[in-house]
Amino acid sequence: MGYAAPDALSDVLSLLAQHPSARVVAGGTDFFPALGDGVPPETLIDVTRVAELGGITHGPEGWRIGAAVRWSEVIGHPLPPCFDALKTAARAVGSVQIQNVGTVAGNLCNASPAADGVPPLLALEAEVELTGPTGTRRMPVQEFLQGVRKTALRRGEILSAIHIPAQPDGAGSAFEKLGSRKYLVISIVMVAANIWCAGGRITGARVAVGAASPVAQRLPGLEGDLIGLPVDAPGPFTRPAHLTILSPIADVRGSAAYRAEAVAELCDRAIRGAMRHG
Repeated sequence: MGYAAPDALSDVLSLLAQHPSARVVAGGTDFFPALGDGVPPETLIDVTRVAELGGITHGPEGWRIGAAVRWSEVIGHPLPPCFDALKTAARAVGSVQIQNVGTVAGNLCNASPAADGVPPLLALEAEVELTGPTGTRRMPVQEFLQGVRKTALRRGEILSAIHIPAQPDGAGSAFEKLGSRKYLVISIVMVAANIWCAGGRITGARVAVGAASPVAQRLPGLEGDLIGLPVDAPGPFTRPAHLTILSPIADVRGSAAYRAEAVAELCDRAIRGAMRHG
């Protein structure tokens, strides 16, 4: 297996053009365990040294998270409360060692239904930046993820950054994850919520659920029903009708019915948590 660690994005694209079957990694915390005893790719391209893919920056239009940014960088960066769900999810991604190596972009490109980073990014209305031989394009995270282990990446492209638009003033967020234990566990279900309020009432809401369908999804029905509710409304907020777009499966971690019941509870917890943190 050939190995390359270029330090420029242009070199990454050149290598992909020369080696169409090459695999791109930025940490490899998903790639290497999945490889197992399988045949490795002809060429592995490590992009962690590419300066253009690093850093978390803020501008008038929002935030940019480079593709090589590690989870531990997200945890340590001074981000506003609307990013609390993403930070909490970052702390749930494996061990500290994994957080020091694994990247936010890698979590997206792996396209697992149980990827902890996806619901918080959906709740932030994040977009991905894809760079390839014909230039750069952007699309919402929801469109980028097209199924289990399936993304919108084209041949010769890489995910170069994640963009988060400016968020409403005072927005708070929260992340809730259910697993068979507290740490080092694949999610049974998870929920991220971003909520903002004014005059004692909810004025905006985004709620996203992971591990309950092939791709994490927002719950537009629930989001709409939250608008106008007083912040001290007793709840529960989530009704079965809000969850009909989900399609939880039964596996070794839980039954479909258990997941559906758990999602409703986690949604309510995340909504209340987001209101407290705003």
